Amino acid sequence: MKKGFDNEKYLKMQSEHIMERISKFDNKLYLEFGGKLFDDYHASRVLPGFAADSKLQMLMQLADKAEIVMVVSADDIEKNKIRGDLGITYDLDVIRLIDEFHNRGLYVGSVVLTRYAEQHSAVLFQKRLEKLGIKVYHHYTITGYPTNVSTIVSEEGFGKNEYIETTRPLVVITAPGPGSGKMATCLSQLYHEHKRGIRAGYAKYETFPVWNLPLDHSVNLAYEAATADLNDVNMIDPYHLKAYGITTVNYNRDVEIYPVLNAIFMKIYGSSPYASPTDMGVNMAGNCIFDDDACRQASRQEIIRRYYEAVVGVAEGKREQEEVNKIELLMNQENLTVSDRPTVKPALVHAESTGHPAVAIQLDDDTIITGKTGDLLGASASALLNALKVLANIPHEVKILSPESIAPIQKLKTQYLGSKNPRLHTDEVLIALSATAAVNDIAAMALEQLSKLKGCQVHSSVILSAADYSTFKKIGCDVTSEPKTE
Repeated sequence: MKKGFDNEKYLKMQSEHIMERISKFDNKLYLEFGGKLFDDYHASRVLPGFAADSKLQMLMQLADKAEIVMVVSADDIEKNKIRGDLGITYDLDVIRLIDEFHNRGLYVGSVVLTRYAEQHSAVLFQKRLEKLGIKVYHHYTITGYPTNVSTIVSEEGFGKNEYIETTRPLVVITAPGPGSGKMATCLSQLYHEHKRGIRAGYAKYETFPVWNLPLDHSVNLAYEAATADLNDVNMIDPYHLKAYGITTVNYNRDVEIYPVLNAIFMKIYGSSPYASPTDMGVNMAGNCIFDDDACRQASRQEIIRRYYEAVVGVAEGKREQEEVNKIELLMNQENLTVSDRPTVKPALVHAESTGHPAVAIQLDDDTIITGKTGDLLGASASALLNALKVLANIPHEVKILSPESIAPIQKLKTQYLGSKNPRLHTDEVLIALSATAAVNDIAAMALEQLSKLKGCQVHSSVILSAADYSTFKKIGCDVTSEPKTE
């Protein structure tokens, strides 16, 4: 993918801007981190050149000044809420994130259980954290939050919450997912710090929407597509326009909550440090785009990808049709059709010509590789092998897996593991290729190309099996499929 974003410039600008924001308060800033820290693949897709762990890299530059506070809702723990992209519960993700932070040399000060009411699972989770040496604090449900400001900013509101002891000037508040209570945790700390004579600050770090790009810019429209299930809508920040006469972009939830936040600031401090929701943000991403057209093109592809994600979700009964309708409106706004995704037409044409499911893969040089369903391999496995052969300059007629090497795996699947499908999935074909590579130089050469598939585009004429979808995602491919079952 053609680069359009300067990641090094971004890291430098972002860390400098956060340090500048810290200096405007009493050397204490609570920074609410929205989105994903380690794996912001949406950002890396719509801003080609953006590293998926850019936020983490930026934090590492401030490691000696920053500490991290993890926030998770006790209700979400009790309900075993799942993080959709990883398929793990929020409590397990908290531990995963803490381990990742520690491995990168970042300090995690504590975990806050919000909406705490001694839920059984939350109590057990706290004991587990404490055995790991992690401090745990409780924050409670506040009647009338977020609109009843007089109650919120009182001993009956934030005053009931436990004060989180922090030792560094930058306190990063992050969570395993939305709705965990990050903002309320930040505001509660401002109240408690003020009681202790410290004028701490609050800021928000959200990559999207990009505040200094136009409202209808493809990057911002791609964010709307990504959040179509949340009813988020990008909009002009009316408070910023009124205060400064400058047009900036924010999203509806931040604009709607700003009057409440402003009232809370006024109640705590007697004045507000911010004149608009945009003022609260610290995101510098818009200043680091050097090829606007490359980012627009990448964002348009992301909108189509989100459309396919939604229609497949509807077909599987996991999503609502309203989400599809919203993304279709965004596609119309950008004059997009599904055929603008280069892998769609080749996959459908190949499926029609063979009468069976087919898969198309777009390589980095825009070469399209297809795979068909056969007696030995599924369409995904076939396309994957064909792509590896092309990348290794292995002639198409050369077989890197013999039927004799595949037969034992088919026997294992059907006779011993009870599968009705003898054809190999992508994970199985990679295992077979790995075993063959030990005694076959050509197979080894093909296997060495696997990393070159990262970032490649894949489309299937039918909904992929869980095994094939998971394997492509692990390789780093962007996958879509038609909303049809085989």
